[in-house]
Parts: sequence; structure tokens; C-alpha cells
Amino acid sequence: MRLQTLEDVFQEQIEDLHSAETQLVAALPAVADAASDDKLKHAISEHLRETHEHVRRLDEIASELGISATGEECEAMAGLIRESREIVSTDGAPSAKDAALIAAAQRVEHYEIAAYGTAKVLAAELGHEKAKDLLDATLDEESHADELLTKIATGGIFKAGINEAAHSTAG
Repeated sequence: MRLQTLEDVFQEQIEDLHSAETQLVAALPAVADAASDDKLKHAISEHLRETHEHVRRLDEIASELGISATGEECEAMAGLIRESREIVSTDGAPSAKDAALIAAAQRVEHYEIAAYGTAKVLAAELGHEKAKDLLDATLDEESHADELLTKIATGGIFKAGINEAAHSTAG
């Protein structure tokens, strides 16, 4: 990795995001399959569709700016995915697993929100307006996914659904 200029930092961010999103494309189907709540399953499946689009946008940015979209593996995402796979493979009450899947998915979303926010600011600073717009579109989708997960969790799953069922199973 070479970090001499803001352009170098921007390229590193695009490579990291590309790795993160590519890893998610591979991991999300198993997470969706592990979800028992229909709304959660649908939200994860829909985000998988969006994640394919995120990879396409990153490829477009890289192509337009003549930079590589591939590089080192995003170790942060690899770690978050390892944690998600542990949840997927763990036996337990479906409602408790769904709550754990939501927690893991929100950690992923928060990482992506931070990363896309940084990349968007760098793109703007460097005058890469099209890249900034593409990154902003993805940032909006990542934020919406996080909000949807919160809504699923607090809109009944934690209060009357997942959390209540998990609590009664533990007691």
C-alpha cells in the first residue's frame, strides 16, 4: 500500500470497499437462509441485491478513474463475516438467532456507513464528482438498510417478537 497523496488514500478506500462488498455478496445468502423472521429474511435478501449494485458502482468508479478496484482483503469485513457465520452455525431458538443476526448485520452496516462516508468526502475533495455521487447513492442505501434493521428489531421483534420469545425460552 502506498499512501503519499489523498488520491492514494482514495484508491485504498475503493479497494477496501470493493473487497468488503465482494465478501458480503458471498456471505449474505447464508445469513438470509438462517433468518427465521420473514421481514428480516426479506431485508437481508433485498440488501444482497443492493450489494451487487454496490460492487458494480465501485467497478464503475475504478474504471472511470483508471484505478484498481481490487487489492488487499478487507480484514475488518472478514472479521465481521466470521462473527456472522458463527451465529448462522449456532444452534438456538430462532428468535434469539434473529436478534443476533440483526446485531451482526448492524455492525456490518455501521462499518460500511463509515467507510462510504469517508470515501465520499475524499471523492468530493479530489473533484471526482461522479464517484462522489455514486458513493453517496450507496451510502444512502447502507443507511436505509441500517434503519430497516432497527425498525425490524424495535417495531415488534424485540418488544413483542424476537426478544420476548428469546427471553421466555431462556427462563
